[in-house]
Amino acid sequence: MSNTPSLATTDSSQRRAPRAPQRVAASPAPQLPRSGETQLSARQVKKSYRKGQVSIPVLRGVDLEVRRGEFLAIIGQSGSGKSTLLHLLGTLDAPDSGEIHFGGRRIDNLPARDRDALRNRQFGMIFQFYHLLPELTMLENVLAPQMIASGVFQYLRQRKAHVEAATQLLSLVGLEHRLKHKPRELSGGEMQRAAIARALVTGPEVLLADEPTGNLDHQTGREILNLLRTLNRAHHLTICMVTHDLSIAQEADRIVRLAEGQVVEA
Repeated sequence: MSNTPSLATTDSSQRRAPRAPQRVAASPAPQLPRSGETQLSARQVKKSYRKGQVSIPVLRGVDLEVRRGEFLAIIGQSGSGKSTLLHLLGTLDAPDSGEIHFGGRRIDNLPARDRDALRNRQFGMIFQFYHLLPELTMLENVLAPQMIASGVFQYLRQRKAHVEAATQLLSLVGLEHRLKHKPRELSGGEMQRAAIARALVTGPEVLLADEPTGNLDHQTGREILNLLRTLNRAHHLTICMVTHDLSIAQEADRIVRLAEGQVVEA
């Protein structure tokens, strides 16, 4: 495990969004596009949901830019549309109108298979309630996206390397002693750490976090926030996080506030 990046590392040579660890150890990271350029954006995005015969507007024309390498917090009260916006950015849902762009390419209108591939490879996602598979161990949960990305036969051919990569990621988030444990045997903070490792296993460019501390006590929530901040600083991982907690949002580089489905403060 000597090649596993430390959470305390701030050396500039680690300023690469975490790839599968065997890739990090094998060769220097390629040159990144310059920090600060727009990486992910929403343009005049609108979204409504229907309840019976009633249409309920949630987003009313949102413009948002997420810059490469930044830690962005989207804050707002319940019902303000912040989680809806995050789901649209990650192509989990589609806007009624407007556009979502990633790396200069429109992505909201891509075929379902291409959107699935984006979420598997370019976007890592973590949620308030973890969404770990209860029948799998922590190691198996972290390996699941890699199995999907590789396909069965390719995964089996490279299984040893994938297991080593997932094990290093679990070590990175402080769970090297929990590889064979199932979710029911872990605390909330440990499950969220495992969910972060799972989100990173395919080497995403952007981490989308939906209330990642919302189901945790204050101390554990701060630990998860510190972990995200370290990943952002040490590995240049772009993070877009939604939260209702201003004290959590203030740890980000930049805050965007939503109210009544619109950006009202940046």
